[in-house]
Amino acid sequence: MSDQQQLSEDILISELLSKDNSIVLYNDDVNSFDHVIKSLCKYCDHDSVQAEQCAWIVHNNGKCLVKKGSFDDLRPICNALTENGLSAQIE
Repeated sequence: MSDQQQLSEDILISELLSKDNSIVLYNDDVNSFDHVIKSLCKYCDHDSVQAEQCAWIVHNNGKCLVKKGSFDDLRPICNALTENGLSAQIE
């Protein structure tokens, strides 16, 4: 493995392990505010006020960062959101 390949691999691993990852929730025309709020409370541990604020941000801006953490911590949360019909991804 070249030094450049090793450096790229090391950077990728450090990004995956860092706490600088975020789940971003995207707007859609399918889910109700109530469903989004309940999902954020259930899967992201938001209180109802925080979840409602995120729902409004998504509605008005098209997306909202809803959770920060390590990739490994965020993956099951993001999977739960998407399995529950929401549009979310880890960035």
